[in-house]
Amino acid sequence: MSTSAEEFPLRTPAKEFPLRTPTGELPLPVVLAGARGHGRWHLENIRRLQDKGLVRLVGVCELTPLDAEELNGQTVEQSPDFGALLDSTGAAIAVICTPIPTHTDLALIAADKGVHLLLEKPPAPSYAEFRRMADGVAAAGVVCQIGFQSLGSHAVPAIRKLIAQGVIGQVAGVGGAGAWARDEAYYRRAPWAGRRRLNGVDVIDGALTNPLAHAVATALALNGSTRAEDVTAIETELLHANDIESDDTSCVRITTPRGRVTVAATLCAERPDEPYVLVHGGSGRITFWYKQDRVLVQRSGHGPEEIEYGRTDLLENLVAHLTEGAELLVAPDATGAFMKVVEAIRQAPDPLALPADAWELLPEENRRVVPGIDGLVAAAADTLALYSELGAPWAQPHQAPNDVRSDVPNKAVSKSTNEAVNEAANKVGSEVSTP
Repeated sequence: MSTSAEEFPLRTPAKEFPLRTPTGELPLPVVLAGARGHGRWHLENIRRLQDKGLVRLVGVCELTPLDAEELNGQTVEQSPDFGALLDSTGAAIAVICTPIPTHTDLALIAADKGVHLLLEKPPAPSYAEFRRMADGVAAAGVVCQIGFQSLGSHAVPAIRKLIAQGVIGQVAGVGGAGAWARDEAYYRRAPWAGRRRLNGVDVIDGALTNPLAHAVATALALNGSTRAEDVTAIETELLHANDIESDDTSCVRITTPRGRVTVAATLCAERPDEPYVLVHGGSGRITFWYKQDRVLVQRSGHGPEEIEYGRTDLLENLVAHLTEGAELLVAPDATGAFMKVVEAIRQAPDPLALPADAWELLPEENRRVVPGIDGLVAAAADTLALYSELGAPWAQPHQAPNDVRSDVPNKAVSKSTNEAVNEAANKVGSEVSTP
């Protein structure tokens, strides 16, 4: 049981937490559900925190038990029965990294037993399932942290502070760009991979909702729009080059009272690169490479300034919240706006298959690429435009915005493909621009 996810490098947070507190005793017993695939990252992270005396791995829930090598020689209880494992181990925390459609039910099993949660992103495949999870967890009185690791970056509050101080002037919008590559095997690794639904159950395993979900959540966070009620309208363009049911090349534009957020993503990049979020201001811009915690500030009248920040690990933050009252970084309601995007993608028409002449197969890498997509992804983040507005020949004009809360007019951007792509290529990481 495992989800596909953006893997973040393990880092030791700057702050050290005391080993004993008035409200609890460490290490806290932890059960991991889903220890293969991306779950291996969680297993390694739990070991890191175990070495610091913060947690203790007491159980692993997998359909096929881990062997001694996978457990690094550690002996822990294993069972495919999640509820029974929580009971027998006395776990205080459950880390859930299982297929997306299982998240809500497993979270509620843990909550019913008084077990706190670190729940992988996306938290659910639909807004209704998200609300069922969030409301159930709240009613049970347990704590749930959603696993958007990028929101633990110290760069996020630092950028928010720069925006509040007016360093780049009035914010005009936020863009996000993710140009990654996934081979054919990626979509064959599990029955739910690349699916919108499986056996009548929502999965919604698309580029924006799973592998590059951090780009969406981080862009919304920098926009200051993280709650469901912050979103007023959503436009989507969903396509795929691979032989899958979900999207692998897509973009979304989210309207909020604080401005527009546009995120473009592909898993068919010609030259895969680090994903980033771009805050556009009237007199400057801030680029945030969220996997690297790296920030570039560019503003009129000043030279460029690049800063690398630290990051607080979300499981460590959850432990600190439970034992000493530290502020929880990613509570469920702080992902409500992201889940509105997931819901809009779920309700959108099925993604369109790109025509055969719009993609190429790289035999040596066994993956499909879309020529020109890298520049289009960058241009979308740079101009806040959708693929169709950038003139992509394979992109159909988007539908009218799906108004989530109120009537919000659609302001289309009218730049030619070449102009927008060339501007983005020249400006990303080099000079100030305003959309």
